[in-house]
Formats: sequence, C-alpha cells, structure tokens
Amino acid sequence: MNNIISLKNVAVSFDGEKILHDINLDIKDKEFVTFLGPSGCGKTTTLRIIAGFLKPDSGSVEFEGKVINDVPPHKRNVNTVFQRYALFPHLNVYENIAFGLKVKKLDNKEIKNRVSEMLALVNLRGFEKRSVSRLSGGQQQRVAIARALVNRPKVLLLDEPLGALDLKLRKEMQIELKRIQKSLEITFIYVTHDQEEALTMSDTVVVMKDGNIQQIGSPVDIYNEPTNAFVADFIGESNIIDGKMIKDFLVEISGREFECVDSGFGNNTAVDVVIRPEDVDITASDDAKITGVVKSVTFKGVHYEMSVEAYDNRWLVHSTKAAEVGRNVGLSFGPDDIHIMRKREVK
Repeated sequence: MNNIISLKNVAVSFDGEKILHDINLDIKDKEFVTFLGPSGCGKTTTLRIIAGFLKPDSGSVEFEGKVINDVPPHKRNVNTVFQRYALFPHLNVYENIAFGLKVKKLDNKEIKNRVSEMLALVNLRGFEKRSVSRLSGGQQQRVAIARALVNRPKVLLLDEPLGALDLKLRKEMQIELKRIQKSLEITFIYVTHDQEEALTMSDTVVVMKDGNIQQIGSPVDIYNEPTNAFVADFIGESNIIDGKMIKDFLVEISGREFECVDSGFGNNTAVDVVIRPEDVDITASDDAKITGVVKSVTFKGVHYEMSVEAYDNRWLVHSTKAAEVGRNVGLSFGPDDIHIMRKREVK
C-alpha cells in the first residue's frame, strides 16, 4: 500500500515547551492507525496537525506525496470526529448528516442518496427525523461519524470518540468502527489512551510518550515484542525485572540462570527482563528456580491476579487457578516467555 500521509521531522512547541520532538511517521492508505499513549504525550497534537488545525513549527506534512502545511482544514481531504460530537441540537439526524453537503450546494437527490447510504452504514435507518438530543450516546456518535463520512474523505480522524460511552457500548462501537473502516476502505487515524481499544481495532499502533514515538508496529508486535520498558508496561501489564545477559540465549534473573531466545546484548550486560503475567505459572516451590510468597489474590472474572514477593521483586501472575495468600510457591516460565531489552532512558 502507498503512503497517504507522511510526517517528516515535525516539531511543535507551546509557550517554549517542546510538545512534539521531530516526529517521523508514514501512514498507509486504507490503514487503521491508532496513536496510543498517556495524557500529554502529543497524540492529539499530532492529530490536529494532520487535520490542519495546528501548523508545525518545523517539518512537513505530506498528503499523497504533496506538502500540505499551508492548506487550511476545509481544503484537506480529511474529516474529524471529536470526543464531544458537536452535533447541531436544533437539527434532526438527517439534517445533521446532510449539513456539509448542503454547504457544498449539492443537489437534493445527491444529498438524499448520500445520507441514506450513511444511515445504512451506521445502522440508523428509521432515525432520520429523530432529534439528536433524544439519541443515546452511542447513537449520537454514529451520527457524528456519518456526518464526517458523508463528504467522502480519504482519511477520517477520530479523537477519543468512545471516551464518553459506558464499557459495554464502547466495546460494541470498537467492533462497529472497524467494520465501517473495512467497508469503506479508507484510512482511519484514531487517538486513545486505552490499550484495549488500540489492540482491538488497529492495523498499526503508534505508541507515544513525551512527544516522542516509542514504537510503531502491529498490535501483536507491540504486545509481544515491546522495544523498551515504557511500551512493555503501558501495553498491558508486565513484570519488568533487573537481569544480566550472561551470553547469547542465557540470562540471569534473581541470581538464577535461564535459557532465553534473545541474543546480541553482549556478555555480562545489565538488561531489563520482561515477562507477561499470563506467561508465569505457579508451581510447587521445591521444583522452581524462583520461589516466593503469595501476598494477594484478586478475582478478575476470567482469571485470578496474584501478587508474589520473590527475591526483592514483586511478581504479577495471571492464572485461572488461585493460590492461597501466604503460601510459598514457585514461579515457572519458558525461554519464549522471556523478553530481553536494553537498559536505557526512554525518550
């Protein structure tokens, strides 16, 4: 697929404080891309730059190979759906969706056809005359999406649009947004701080922190192969333990040696060892290299979350079987469960 948007060395400062640090990013046509990170990391600022609401201090924004830094928002083939849907309360569903087409002075037949197409796409047929103030949060969001898509943009920007919805509806809308994106075959760029949303919907996840991109990859790559401790800790839950790479394929954890699948870190090198909680098994303490005491057990619905204190480290373990608090247990994991990362300052 060709790149539809490219950011090249994009930097932004507010009141002398650098918000984005020379961002470089290529977004492919028909891709669902999610900017993921904590509040203040620069993800919404990046979205606003793509939309044209904000101009970078330096660097370039390219759309299909052409620099668009000076192109105003209404002339970009991009539309935005905000967390606050900004619907017109005095207009009904049909009129809200048709508003942009009427501004463009399309003929009534074309407007009717396009609005009908959008109502079908977002499953709101029969709601044409309904006041938007009488809609649920999820229905209002569908209207906002339909209004943005009716102009047939090549890119749809979504700034935390599910934040105001309850958990069940949010999960339903995650699936719905992915269906809409696949159906229309256009590029979606989505902003969220919710890791599950990013992993559920995205083709590509861009993890950000303090105005820097930490990692770009598929949800599977981001989860299974984080590039640093920040990504490992932010994407799901992780045990991040101090370790020493003795040599290729052999690491020391808590004074014990374990085989692993990583190499290229040098000999006797201090490293971060990342092991996901679901990859740690509770075993008999007599059979394990690492042993500890269960400090807490919490039922999470699909699994138990246990905290185990072992050799000055607090381990998190997810299992369908619970161990009693105060019990001495062993912790077991395989070579494929151990992920090695260099110790370094995260940008």
